[in-house]
Amino acid sequence: MFLQLGFTPVLVVSSANKARDIFKNHDLAFSGRPALYAFAKTCYNLSCVSTASYGAYWREARRIMVLEVMTAKRVESFRHIRAEEVGRMIDFISGTAPDPVDLSSAVFAMSNNVVSRAAFGVSGGGGAGKGRSFKEIFGEAQSLAGEFNVADYFPGLGWVNRVNGVDRRLAENFRDLDGFFERVIGEHRDQAAEDSGEGDIIDGLLRVQKESELTDDQLKAVLLDVFVAGTETSAATIVWTMTELIRNPTVERKAQRQVREIAKGKPMVEESDLPKLTYLKQVIKESFRLHPPAPLMVPRETTEPCAIDGGRYHIPAKTRVFFNLAAMSADPAVWENPSKFSPERFEDSEVDFRGKHFELLPFGAGRRGCPGINFSIPVVELAMANLLFRFDWKLPEGISAEEVDMNESLGIVMHKKTPLCLIASSVNN
Repeated sequence: MFLQLGFTPVLVVSSANKARDIFKNHDLAFSGRPALYAFAKTCYNLSCVSTASYGAYWREARRIMVLEVMTAKRVESFRHIRAEEVGRMIDFISGTAPDPVDLSSAVFAMSNNVVSRAAFGVSGGGGAGKGRSFKEIFGEAQSLAGEFNVADYFPGLGWVNRVNGVDRRLAENFRDLDGFFERVIGEHRDQAAEDSGEGDIIDGLLRVQKESELTDDQLKAVLLDVFVAGTETSAATIVWTMTELIRNPTVERKAQRQVREIAKGKPMVEESDLPKLTYLKQVIKESFRLHPPAPLMVPRETTEPCAIDGGRYHIPAKTRVFFNLAAMSADPAVWENPSKFSPERFEDSEVDFRGKHFELLPFGAGRRGCPGINFSIPVVELAMANLLFRFDWKLPEGISAEEVDMNESLGIVMHKKTPLCLIASSVNN
């Protein structure tokens, strides 16, 4: 669908076939990023890998992200952090019985602690700015990024953001985020970590900085990308998956049976168990299908004119491009009974979410696919496995499965609008 929104031509891609053509045949032409108003104000002048325009800087920043921050070796080195933080979450939930637990908050805290410890060696982000919690600051950042901003389509109306308070919110949010990153980077410099290839993500980035022209703002921008990829997407995926399981108890019990059989006799599911949890992997795929973390992905922008679909459609340069993952997941030509939560659809299926199968693109595809996928997936799988292994779950009294609120919050990452509150009963395995 081609639209003209204000001064901006907009293309909305809503089919897997069109996405396949774009990513396989025209990926370079679709690799730009629009200079969105909120991104420019909060992402260090568009220095994040996720927001930078395509070019030499973006290629270098992505190289740093892929080869220095998100390498398989480094992600593996954080295995003990994932195990410890998932264990802390499980212990916290155990202590809430028989009262309902706000699973949304517990999961966000776990995800944030994993990323915080991996990035700068300590849990959480308390004290990030003027008494606001890191969750509040981060939530405000992603909400501002996801809101409609009139300046993105009518640049001459940017003054409206001074009147409606958006500029003030953006400035305060950036001040808090930047102050936090400034503090933790300064602490790491003072510690003068040895150049041993070890340490947390900041240690690695500081070593890269010594050998390159990476500025402090660009270093902070990479850290911001790490938090978005590692905290927001992981937390949203776990909460939506648990929401679907509580609404589909037959699926939940089937997943629990496999997890408990594989990890029987252990205090917790370990990462070495995860490859055997085939049904849980199907459950997570189905959750990605129905609840992609970013249902419109971060918008792209064409860098040059091009013709797609065999020349049928001519797309001008500087066209803003949205990939409507929600529409792709609901396409009956691709998915049988698309509104049903049915992990069995992935049984004996090669369809995966790593950017090669265009009917399932929760992490995008092509040059601008999310580089944080290898960081996020182990957190999601380990947390989900242990939530199912250690507890039986039910809704608070008086609430039926049909009454569970499925509304989504506004933002780049689509969280459940209301917290998921459940009652957990510990199980001896």
